[in-house]
Amino acid sequence: MASSAVESAAGSLSRLNIDDWVSAAPNLHKNISLLSPQQVELAKMLLGLNQSHLFEHWPEPGISDDEKLAFFDQIARLDASYPGGLPSYIKTARELLADSKAGKNPFDGFTPSVPSGEVLTFGNDSFIQYEDAGVHEARKTAFVLVAGGLGERLGYNGIKVALPLESTTGTCFLQHYIESILALQETSCRLSQGGGPTEIPLVIMTSDDTHMRTLKLLESNAYFGMNSSQIRLIKQEKVACLDDNDAKLAMDPQNKFRIQTKPHGHGDVHSLLYSSGILKEWLHVGRKWVVFFQDTNGLLFKGIAASLGVSATKGYQVNSLAVPRKAKEAIGGITKLTHQDGRTMVINVEYNQLDPLLRATGYPDGDVNSETGFSPFPGNINQLIIEIPPYLDELSKTGGAIKEFVNPKYKDATKTAFKSSTRLECMMQDYPKTLPPAARVGFTVMDTWLAYAPVKNNPEDAAKVPKGNPYHSATSGEMAIYKVNSLILRKAGVKVDDPVHRVFNGQEVEVWPRIVWQPKWGLTFSDIRSKVRGNCSITAKSTIVINGKSVYLEDLALDGALVINGTNDGAEVKVGGSVQNKGWIFEDVDYKDTSAPEEVRIRGFRIKKVEQLQKP
Repeated sequence: MASSAVESAAGSLSRLNIDDWVSAAPNLHKNISLLSPQQVELAKMLLGLNQSHLFEHWPEPGISDDEKLAFFDQIARLDASYPGGLPSYIKTARELLADSKAGKNPFDGFTPSVPSGEVLTFGNDSFIQYEDAGVHEARKTAFVLVAGGLGERLGYNGIKVALPLESTTGTCFLQHYIESILALQETSCRLSQGGGPTEIPLVIMTSDDTHMRTLKLLESNAYFGMNSSQIRLIKQEKVACLDDNDAKLAMDPQNKFRIQTKPHGHGDVHSLLYSSGILKEWLHVGRKWVVFFQDTNGLLFKGIAASLGVSATKGYQVNSLAVPRKAKEAIGGITKLTHQDGRTMVINVEYNQLDPLLRATGYPDGDVNSETGFSPFPGNINQLIIEIPPYLDELSKTGGAIKEFVNPKYKDATKTAFKSSTRLECMMQDYPKTLPPAARVGFTVMDTWLAYAPVKNNPEDAAKVPKGNPYHSATSGEMAIYKVNSLILRKAGVKVDDPVHRVFNGQEVEVWPRIVWQPKWGLTFSDIRSKVRGNCSITAKSTIVINGKSVYLEDLALDGALVINGTNDGAEVKVGGSVQNKGWIFEDVDYKDTSAPEEVRIRGFRIKKVEQLQKP
């Protein structure tokens, strides 16, 4: 370091009274000449936060100097990426760790009740009206995909959004999401009058694990038809791990010059949207809604238009999408909590907390099914629709931060030591915890078959799921696509055969006719119903793939495989008559057969295209 820089650092030392900490951090003091004025400030911050242990191992100047400077680079990133910086992180951690050690109940003083919301029945007049209202609102909407995870839990080494949604076409999740947004965009702009945005933006929250791979997937596929300027990637940073109840920062076991870090949780999406200025940009151009969704629910867009319509019609500032939930089912419940001091909030309460909370507040039977056969507390599926103006106002008060929690694993009942380091975590769905009681927070319930089929379990774990419970695997997720499309066509008047039962990778599933269409063919029920004419039927062994927008089914009797390609000029393509051939069949694939690609093995089958008809 040049002498002038040393003098500058020395001047900073004098002003900051670093000498007060010589006894606490002598090794740091010996190395102070290496540090820039900014790094001296960070050192003072760490010592003031009782983090002197971080420097106990530092050697004399001239040894590992690059690693010492890299340490402060990491500290700077950790400080900059958290609302309020590391001082705020440590302060919050100490408070939450103290509550955890004391066994404090986060719901103490609150009484649960069922909040107000809307329960939709697919295809009835009310559903169609909400869909129509939602389509008109769509051009004022933005979408945010939370995609920070890899597919390792699935037995898939790629990023989850690159996983095929279904095997019939091989369309991956990200392609399906983008094509659905584009279909919604085209329909909304066509129906809406007046000015305002014409492109619906998509923000993807990535992580260190997924950022570059997500960007490569987009670039190598020409952004799946979306303008590259419509898509923005925002990368979430990890947070520092903690070693004890005093929130001492944990050193990386593999590197004594590095803080151990772990993911903070998908709740980071709120602070990233705020700190990046994206929310202000959206508000400036007239956007009103933002839809949050997660990476591997292939049914999401079947109910988005109607749910958006509910938000607009009911004036919900926050609308939690939900499905019917059996009592004590392992899925959080949307719950209204009223405190004895009058405070209220509508939030997700985890299933293992809801039943004891009910029992402790005057409901001796706890979480039980009502006369409908389901719990009155609908199941949270972690998809939110939030009104942008009040959302931005609220985040402006908190700097983008939302309520966090900590879940330390203690070595023993004294709760004085951890089995391993912990960290603060946050969840996207906890945003309503910060809202005032007057905030309009509700929910929209849709049938599970229509709205929720996440892909998150590997075949071995899925096969262990108790009978009757959802597998949430790549196998069940694909079958859910065929089921929802079959039931939608049935509602539109098509005679669709019942499914057959098959076992793949130890999972017994219903195999419906393999019915797949591009989102632009039918995003809403009204679209689909208008494109089915006369008496149409599809047998159980059949496969139908509809590519294109202006494709009409007229008196079609399908018993085999049919691929329909629309025209680029938008001209109508009418398909009817009897189509009969040997079709496409499922061939079993053993999960342990490493000669098959991962995306095939985790499903337990591949499609063999025996015979088909292609039109035109």
